[in-house]
Amino acid sequence: MTTKNLLVELFVEELPPKALKKLGESFAATLAANLKSRGLAGDDASVTPFASPRRLAVHVTNVAAKAADKPMQQKLMPVAVALDASGQPTPALLKKLAALGQDAAVVPSLKRALDGKAEALFLDSVVPGATLQEGLQAALEAALAALPIPKVMSYQLRDGWSSVHFVRPAHKLVALHGADVVPVGVLGLTAGRETQGHRFEAANPVVTIRDADSYARQMESEGAVIPGFAARRAEILKQLEAAAAKEGLKPIDDEALLDEVTALVERPNVLTCQFEQEFLDVPQECLILTMKANQKYFPLLDAAGKLTHKFLVVSNINPADASAVIGGNERVVRPRLADAKFFFDQDRKKSLADRIPGLSKVVYHNKLGTQGERAQRVAAIASAIGQQLGGDALARQADQAALLSKADLLTDMVGEFPELQGIMGRYYALHDGLPAEIADAIEDHYKPRFAGDALPRGNVGLCVALADKLETLAGMFGIGQLPTGDKDPFALRRHALGVIRMLSERDLPLDLAWLFDAAQVKDAAVAAQLADFIYERLAGSLREQGYSALEVDAVVGLRPQRLGDIPKRLAAVRAFAALPESASLAAANKRVGNILKKAEGAVAAKVDAALLKEEAEIALDAALAAVKPQADAAFERGDYAASLQSLAALKAPVDKFFDDVMVNAEDAALRNNRLGLLAILHQAMNRVADLSKLST
Repeated sequence: MTTKNLLVELFVEELPPKALKKLGESFAATLAANLKSRGLAGDDASVTPFASPRRLAVHVTNVAAKAADKPMQQKLMPVAVALDASGQPTPALLKKLAALGQDAAVVPSLKRALDGKAEALFLDSVVPGATLQEGLQAALEAALAALPIPKVMSYQLRDGWSSVHFVRPAHKLVALHGADVVPVGVLGLTAGRETQGHRFEAANPVVTIRDADSYARQMESEGAVIPGFAARRAEILKQLEAAAAKEGLKPIDDEALLDEVTALVERPNVLTCQFEQEFLDVPQECLILTMKANQKYFPLLDAAGKLTHKFLVVSNINPADASAVIGGNERVVRPRLADAKFFFDQDRKKSLADRIPGLSKVVYHNKLGTQGERAQRVAAIASAIGQQLGGDALARQADQAALLSKADLLTDMVGEFPELQGIMGRYYALHDGLPAEIADAIEDHYKPRFAGDALPRGNVGLCVALADKLETLAGMFGIGQLPTGDKDPFALRRHALGVIRMLSERDLPLDLAWLFDAAQVKDAAVAAQLADFIYERLAGSLREQGYSALEVDAVVGLRPQRLGDIPKRLAAVRAFAALPESASLAAANKRVGNILKKAEGAVAAKVDAALLKEEAEIALDAALAAVKPQADAAFERGDYAASLQSLAALKAPVDKFFDDVMVNAEDAALRNNRLGLLAILHQAMNRVADLSKLST
């Protein structure tokens, strides 16, 4: 079967830039998958997506003009129903055959085969393979239907009567199988070989595509368009780095901005611009954000990462004299920077402390009060944490920073750029003459804001960040606002992970139950729900870090109160699992746990030596008397590895005990004494982790 390469392009008006990359990938993947499912392209066909501001396209290799015919066997009906006593076809069979376009002439060729316990008749036939026109038409319609369109618009076709619904008005459709046009149509368009290039830079307004393989070359040479999203992105990045290097600077690293700009231009041309140096008195975060968010510019940084007065523009045109383009962009950015400077100057006329009363007018949640009330709650929690970690001095600093932490929400700068909350609070706190520890804490109390983000840099920030996240968790769980499925409007999962990271990575000597009390979680059911939520997040985070499910279940299953102990416990479990005695002890521990669960009533962990009759139980009691104090002492000093490894000496006496001793003796006193011995063993083996979880 001969094959040719296929090219499909839909030419449209400007597509939404933030969605373009996904639109291009979806269009190519869905169309190619449909062709493969119809047998028109092999599983090994190479698929190349194209996406520019005004086009979605895909190139698929080795596409057949017609799919191969497929043999098919179809069950008709049981022989007893299909044939009469003389072997002639019944009316039921003839009716079935007629419905399939067959007649009595095919009856001799029908096959008999067992279908369950009864014999049935089967019809062998050949299903003709789909033609490329049929298959591509269906694939194209499926690809358009599956596009992740942010918002659909309606527009009229040229006939003035018909309307279609699509992301943007479509104007041309190209479908080439090799050099041949495939006569398909969508959105009121009929496929041809003509498309359009760049609005201003194209050599000819209309580009006639010769064949599927010449598309990318022709679009670049004749249409002045780099149609591939990845190729255009790479070209922009190359030009950005070259222009920055020429100035001895480096462009800001922002993948999302690079993707968005790639979706805005068809023929990128990077130009260097500049603004007045007086604007550099404004915090660089403000200037960078306004240039990126409002203008899609790339600020330039020096070797120390400090913002300079130069920036890069990715233009969509390449004039011989670029001065007008450069000048225009410099004029456009100036008012934006002037606004930022005005906001900064105005905000500094009022201190953060003077803004605190205004928080009482800002609603946080209709069931949880205002931001002012929330700040008071966060301050109380932060002060309690500070007292635990550093005494009166840290408690006072944490209280002050917490009360000021939300004040910058009332500033003009944060009102314009909510992304700067905390960051601007730090600048304004320093301007107010507050200590660096307080200023840093105001910025850092939002950290960690995402996976991999840095933790607060100082103890004051740590106290306020913990308090802020705990207050949110306690408040939202208290009013029943729990995350559901993929919906988490208050980012409670992120807050829980932030608490976990701070407690574990900084090894803070704070019990989870104590933190719940500090956060005023009074309801036992709410506290249990919140604990479950945190331990679930903890287990998931640990598995993502590479710990095995068995290791995580063994440690987290005990729900240790101090999360800072978790890494040490996991390391101890991993070392214990490597011991030759570990498998036997883990299995024995699981057995002990099951025995104790089945015992009637609570089992006291104590032994009456006078009731020890068997040599094996006497030996186990003696071994526990020697090993348990060592294991407990190591546990108390935090040496979890030594605590677990000391248990290795119990393997032989435990094995001997289960071989020789009947735990459930008929004598109640003997039975209870042996259960008490096992309870002591269970306590000794499960302080660091639930070793039964290691038994497979």
